[in-house]
Amino acid sequence: MTAAAEAAGWRYRFTEPPDPVLVANVRWLAGYRHPRHGAGPWLPTLMAAFGSPRPAVEAVRELGDPIAVWPAVFHAFWSGVLSVRLDEPLHVRVIVSAARQEAEEA
Repeated sequence: MTAAAEAAGWRYRFTEPPDPVLVANVRWLAGYRHPRHGAGPWLPTLMAAFGSPRPAVEAVRELGDPIAVWPAVFHAFWSGVLSVRLDEPLHVRVIVSAARQEAEEA
C-alpha cells in the first residue's frame, strides 16, 4: 500500500487513533452545528458573559432559561465563537471563554 501511495505522489502512514474524549466531545457538539441552534441574538450576550474565563453553568444560569441558552452555548463551541478544552470531558462546570479573547492574548 505504501508503494502505491508513493507512486501517486502521496504519503502513506499509520497514525494513532484519536483521543476518545476528544471524539466524544466533537460528536456531542456536532449535534448542535445546525444553524437553528446558532447564537443569533444571544451572541453579544454570550460574548459578554464569557468575556473572562468562567464555568459554563454560571453564565448559563445568569442568561436565562437553560433550555434556551445551552443549545446556543454548544453551537458557539462548535463554531469557535466560545472556546473550551475538548481534550477534557465536557460538563456543566467546564471553563469557557470567548474565543476572540484567547486570540488577542496569544
